[in-house]
Amino acid sequence: MQTQQPVSAGPTSAPPRTDVRTALLGGKTFRSLSEQTLSPREEKFERARQTTGLFLAPAVAILFALLPLNLDATQQTLAAVLLGVIVLWICEPVPIPVGGLIGVAAVVILGVAPAGDVLAPFGSTTIFTFIGAFILAAAMLKHGIAQRLAFAVLSLPGVGKSTYRIIIAFGVITCMLSAFVSNTATVAMLMPTALGILAVIAQLMQDRGVVKADFDPLRLRVGAALLLMLAYGASVGGLLTPVGSPPNLIGRGLIEEATGTRISFAQWMAVAFPICAAMFVVLAVVMFLLNKPEIRRIEGVEDYIREHRAAQGPMSRAEKNTLVAFGLTVTLWLLPAFVSLFAGTESAAYIFLDDRLDEGIVAVLGASLLFILPTNWKKREATLTWSDAAKIDWGTIILFGTGIIFGSLLADTGLAETIGTGASENLNITNVVAITVFSAVLAVLISETTSNTASAAVIVPIVIPLCQAMGVDPFVPAMAATFAASFGFMLPVSTPQNAIVYGTGAVPITRMIRTGIVFDILGVALIVSIVPVMIALVGIGG
Repeated sequence: MQTQQPVSAGPTSAPPRTDVRTALLGGKTFRSLSEQTLSPREEKFERARQTTGLFLAPAVAILFALLPLNLDATQQTLAAVLLGVIVLWICEPVPIPVGGLIGVAAVVILGVAPAGDVLAPFGSTTIFTFIGAFILAAAMLKHGIAQRLAFAVLSLPGVGKSTYRIIIAFGVITCMLSAFVSNTATVAMLMPTALGILAVIAQLMQDRGVVKADFDPLRLRVGAALLLMLAYGASVGGLLTPVGSPPNLIGRGLIEEATGTRISFAQWMAVAFPICAAMFVVLAVVMFLLNKPEIRRIEGVEDYIREHRAAQGPMSRAEKNTLVAFGLTVTLWLLPAFVSLFAGTESAAYIFLDDRLDEGIVAVLGASLLFILPTNWKKREATLTWSDAAKIDWGTIILFGTGIIFGSLLADTGLAETIGTGASENLNITNVVAITVFSAVLAVLISETTSNTASAAVIVPIVIPLCQAMGVDPFVPAMAATFAASFGFMLPVSTPQNAIVYGTGAVPITRMIRTGIVFDILGVALIVSIVPVMIALVGIGG
């Protein structure tokens, strides 16, 4: 029998050093407990949360389905399944995309709708936007553009010295872009750069001993703050213009049709600007209070950045090709909105471009260029290979696809309308203030479990006739519902941008829920208090 020699407690027993770049930029998402670095207390909590969800989800669904409610059988079954899925999403006993797939299978098996009808929304333009944007992001990561852009941002005067300034700068850029580019596209464009910056910060923290050598960079508070600022900032900026997000166009169209009063581009911006400004301030305060970065000052970053930028050298052919594909995609995304600024959204030019330059089609067209533009023509080597593209985050695509499916089912079965009308009757809403609060709160609640577009399409048609029946001007409640429909900050499935940043693996679901619910509440308060004042000042409505 061989005797085992005692292991020395010298340097060889030190924990392995985390490869920060691989951890943050390697594309691993939706990690199980065994794939995460947790403290004993965190592991105990996570294990209890997942175990609870495994049994609570079916129990909640079955109990709700058996309750003697005055609901259509199809609506009650859908509500039961959706409640069970929400429990799965919150507790994560299975990966979040799988929870959504279980729900989709359940609604078909339980006869809520035929499989063809249920799965049809999975072919929506948003899904193709995800696919194209993720492939572009994969090329940016593979060829180092994300790191190059990260170093460029960090080298701006004063920005790179403070994690707080970095996060605020990203929020401002995101808000400005998302006012004219779709929120999804904005986050997809900036996400690789955010990850690159996070990798630099994490590396600096590791080099300076702020964290342990074997730390998990995906569980840093600074990472959660940066990425949540990216996602939430896009939602805030998207409120600024009528073309900033689909709910804006839907809400404006429904209000104009019901009242016969046109809301101009300038009038919309005048109402929305103070809301966006106030919400951004609140967002920054909430973000830093709930996700306080582990490090505030980043000492010596200028030398670090200077050295690494010099080591990068000139841009390679692959980087230039990626920027061409990326630039063309962004240009085509921006073109309809740019035309609308001068010709208006009713012009023939805008309608022509908006109909043909579909967001999803543009995304996959730009991504396709990566397989055409060569890096070595003699060897027929393109900028990206299909093996590279196949590594994109399919889990996030599946996750949001299931969210779109549930949003469609909520509308098609009439469950969303039942929720809205039932709540308004039971809450005894009798005045414009109560209707406004009810409209905003209901829009936020529905947008948490379905797409923002579906939320606006369902809530605004409920609010307008409710106001008209009471003899109340519908402008304030309907505008409040339209703005609130762009909310939904608690769950990854609430908005595409939430799904994108959650898919990085650097935003734990519990942190997203905690931050999101606070911002939901404060955001509703801002909307309810500011919208009536601005509509009166701008002079729209009755």
